[in-house]
Amino acid sequence: MKLSVLIPVYNEEASLREVIDRVLATPFEKEVIIVDDASTDATPKLLEEIAAEHPEIEVRTHEENRGKGAALRTALESFSGDVVLIQDADLEYDPGDYPALLRPIEDGVADVVYGSRFLGGRYARVHLFHHYLGNRFLTLISNLVTNLNLTDMETCYKVFRADVARRLDLRSKTFAVEPEITCKVARMRARIYEVPILYAGRDYAAGKKIRPRDGVWAILALIRWGVFGRASDLRD
Repeated sequence: MKLSVLIPVYNEEASLREVIDRVLATPFEKEVIIVDDASTDATPKLLEEIAAEHPEIEVRTHEENRGKGAALRTALESFSGDVVLIQDADLEYDPGDYPALLRPIEDGVADVVYGSRFLGGRYARVHLFHHYLGNRFLTLISNLVTNLNLTDMETCYKVFRADVARRLDLRSKTFAVEPEITCKVARMRARIYEVPILYAGRDYAAGKKIRPRDGVWAILALIRWGVFGRASDLRD
């Protein structure tokens, strides 16, 4: 089984190399597709160096900043693996969780796996309470719209069988891509599992990018893709 790891990147010079090292250390045949969303720090130079060192890494670049959703759409255009996994470029999520995330797919019981920060992983950083409330509220609205019983819709760690990933046809450019993905895999009637993951959340001083307005975009996305979504929103 070949794993395609998709990494959207924007101004992550401080953590990028360590994240890549952790991803490459995982015990799977893999390709890594990194999309630099017009970073303005040293990220582009770092990516040149990393790609030269590791032929299994493909780097694609946006000429202007377009958002996480747009970066994932670009990455999904060229993957070749049997399983697709989304990895953020910060250090909040640990690639050491890959074996647990892939196990339900390897066992043939899941089409999609979400890594939940709220199911009781090995440990999680005690962090901002309003972020917690926001995540739980958005997950609640998502579950009402999709009739799923997820504990963590907004998680970065989403893993798909290749046939599911190819049908997503992502349209959201921003962090609204998370509810869009959830609405679409629910519409596919995919078999979705959750597994607990380690989480070391960072604060705004450390580079956290999500803002309160992203919650508004997430609710609008749930209405667009959940309430008014159609079968034609998916690729055949």
